[in-house]
Amino acid sequence: MTLPRCAVCKYFRRRCPSNCVFAPYFPNDNPQRFVFVHKIYGASNIAKMIEETPMHLRADAMDSLYYEAKCRMQDPVYGCAGIISSLHQQIQIAQSQLAKAQAEIAFLDANFALDAPRPKPGQSLLQLNNGVDYGLDDLVSPWFY
Repeated sequence: MTLPRCAVCKYFRRRCPSNCVFAPYFPNDNPQRFVFVHKIYGASNIAKMIEETPMHLRADAMDSLYYEAKCRMQDPVYGCAGIISSLHQQIQIAQSQLAKAQAEIAFLDANFALDAPRPKPGQSLLQLNNGVDYGLDDLVSPWFY
């Protein structure tokens, strides 16, 4: 029984040994993954990185190398840094929009509180509203406006 070759061994047209360091991270069904990483880092450097990385972190390390290589292929100048910078800019824009909205709400709340009719000492809300009973509504601090 022959095992399928990993993407690395297939790329280099060699037999895939049973203890191939690349096989768990570059499966046969996704050869493009290795092509991206190979173009940026080179096969010998990838092998060194795999061997130097602790076993429990290798899968995450290879995922990171793939993501970085893919970003570098799409944007050779900035790579991942360009995406991160763009996301930071979007966060800053959203935060400034949120601050503007909160300031506007506070401004409108303050103006509404100043404009609301207030009963004079000894005067009831019923007298303030020309005899109209609004039930549970409190004209000083309405909760539904």
